[in-house]
Amino acid sequence: MPTTDFSGRDIVKVLRSYGYEFVGRTGSHVRMRDVTDDGEVRNVSIPMKRRIPEGTLRSIADQCGADDFRAWCQWIDRNR
Repeated sequence: MPTTDFSGRDIVKVLRSYGYEFVGRTGSHVRMRDVTDDGEVRNVSIPMKRRIPEGTLRSIADQCGADDFRAWCQWIDRNR
């Protein structure tokens, strides 16, 4: 099992480097958006915590359009 020990800052950093744009902030959550090549808009809400629980990570991966949670975690880990 790949690591799931990520902070909100780790995820924001990786998503930003892959084209996600900062949209806003609501309380302790950062909102980001990506428009795919086929025009699909993906809105992602990321809590700015030191350690994000696995269930929340799964939700963020779903919001990013990930089909495979393990592969998504490996991608975040490699690029942080």
